Amino acid sequence: MLMRGGTSKGLYFAASDLPADKMMRDLVLLSAMGSPDVRQIDGLGGAHPLTSKAALLSPPTHPAADIDYLFLQVSVDTAEVRDDQNCGNILAGVGPWAVENGFIQAQPDITPVRIHMVNTGTLAVAYVPTPGGTVEYDGLTRIDGVPGTAAAIPIDFLDIAGSSCGALLPTGNVTDEIGGVEVTCVDNGMPVVLIRATDLGKTGHESPAELEADDVLKHRIELIRLAAGPLMNLGDVTKKTVPKMTLLAPAKNGGFISTRSFIPHRVHEAIGVLGAVSVATGCVMPASIASGLTSTKQIEESSTLDIEHPTGAFSVSMKVNGEGKMLKVERAALLRTARKLMKGEVYIKGAIRSADMVENWEHV
Repeated sequence: MLMRGGTSKGLYFAASDLPADKMMRDLVLLSAMGSPDVRQIDGLGGAHPLTSKAALLSPPTHPAADIDYLFLQVSVDTAEVRDDQNCGNILAGVGPWAVENGFIQAQPDITPVRIHMVNTGTLAVAYVPTPGGTVEYDGLTRIDGVPGTAAAIPIDFLDIAGSSCGALLPTGNVTDEIGGVEVTCVDNGMPVVLIRATDLGKTGHESPAELEADDVLKHRIELIRLAAGPLMNLGDVTKKTVPKMTLLAPAKNGGFISTRSFIPHRVHEAIGVLGAVSVATGCVMPASIASGLTSTKQIEESSTLDIEHPTGAFSVSMKVNGEGKMLKVERAALLRTARKLMKGEVYIKGAIRSADMVENWEHV
């Protein structure tokens, strides 16, 4: 099934329909997307990391879940498939897929689907609209970064702090200095490094195209990212897509803070779901690098924070207690939409079934 999930788009597979061998599975996904090729002209990918994603769905291995969800990022211009992060946007389509494919019985109005996010071993609950026992995709909810409206899918994230790095503050500090720049490293579902845009000579309100055209900026951000990886318990991140690098600036349109996110080498047209949760978490820490940049809105035990991005804003509802190193996130929730685009068969190049092709894939 080809689906839009949040502000991303990807292929949703029953895991049992793909090869059990990981190398062969990845070859199938690369062929399906048309990678490696910057245009992905020979596949279903959209020539951008946000539209070259895959969800593999299978019966739950977690006792509290209804379905297992493994997210895979299929590289656009290299022969690489990675599983070292979750994707909260593609997650938005998992609940509808689970209902449509019989993993859970639809309820008359709203069907909660408990999803085991295999990449990090954490749980999320998606509330799928199912009036009359059928998944409803049409609705009046608008999310920035997606044209038109669709049915709302609220998602609760359960105990995701430190899911990739082992701690909400992976370095043990609210702030660190990396490469001569003060940063805050946070993992509340997605490892992120927060940086004041002005510390890198930017306003933080530039367009993604302007930031991507600045090779000096990108090189400096990559050096910080590579140094942050080991400090965040992620090891060598040279070939990883985490941590995400996020520039912060004061909000311009009434939100809580403004962001520009590197994912990690392209600039996000919006912001990732779990990236927004981690950014919001970092911003409610009084001594973080966000201090002095956020709006004057009073942060209470339960707050909804609008995280601005290049194409709008992302609302994150949070319930927290404590401060600094003692901060505990009780709940993080947000609103997404999804749409089923097509269901059918994708044709794979016969050549990848060749043992010689598999053996020599690294040289292709």
